[in-house]
Amino acid sequence: MKELRIGLDWTPNINHIGILIAKEKGWYAGSGINLIIIDPSGDDYKVTPAKKLELGAADLAIGPFESVVSLNNKANAVQVKAIYAILQKDISSISVLKSSGIESPAQLDGKVYASYKARYEDEIVKRMIRNSGGHGAINISYPSKLGIWNTLLTGEADATWIFDNWEGVEAACSGVELRCFRMADYGIPYGYSPVIFTRQDLIETQTEILKSFVHHTKAGYLYAQSNPEESANILSRFIPEADMNKIDLLQCLSRFGHCFGNNETAGWMKPENVAAFLSWLADNQLESESICSMDLYTNYFVPRPVTVT
Repeated sequence: MKELRIGLDWTPNINHIGILIAKEKGWYAGSGINLIIIDPSGDDYKVTPAKKLELGAADLAIGPFESVVSLNNKANAVQVKAIYAILQKDISSISVLKSSGIESPAQLDGKVYASYKARYEDEIVKRMIRNSGGHGAINISYPSKLGIWNTLLTGEADATWIFDNWEGVEAACSGVELRCFRMADYGIPYGYSPVIFTRQDLIETQTEILKSFVHHTKAGYLYAQSNPEESANILSRFIPEADMNKIDLLQCLSRFGHCFGNNETAGWMKPENVAAFLSWLADNQLESESICSMDLYTNYFVPRPVTVT
């Protein structure tokens, strides 16, 4: 058995369902992979999944595409590549409570934004505010990562970044009305999030193992779409008990399961989407133009989509 350690970007949730299904079904083990899942609650998110990958404490990591950009462009650069896009469309947003009366990002000037302290996050939010007519003069707080969502609900923060298929569903289940501002609506061609990424040396030395991992991972996400009740039951074994009391897992799948893609598109990263985001980072001076020519992802491990004419 070949051990692979994967660092999750959050406590187990709907974005991880394909991986959890493949593990529970024994598909990884059947290909000689002993998949070790590293839950960030184990260290209260003191070390990010990207950092765990950098330090050799994980072989794979889950996170936004900008984590890949950041690792390749930090002072002590780490060669990593994205190998699988979990979602085929951006379903994240900067969200506020409807009761706040905030109707556009411009009105976040002077308000409190609860940040995950990701490398480009705060600047993305500031530019979003400016693009909607504000000054970008937002007050940024850095709560404990796993408690950020609660700061919005308790009024400690006015806005934060959420996923529609998790916090968005939780809010709906709890009768909490949100107003969501999407990056694309304010001139930001946001990249894939989350993605699975790994080090270049593993891509070169463990190619067949990674092929098997991606094959079964994709199968897991497709299985979740066609077997929602069983898949929700599998997911329920992993998620924190507190989340089970707040969220309808079947609703997560029925409303957003299609975002995992289909047999042709699941896992795939469109070159034009990646290029648009990298160009935006460079144009806004968040990175140098050199990132636009860097080899930051590969679709080698997922089958090429079928072109329908």
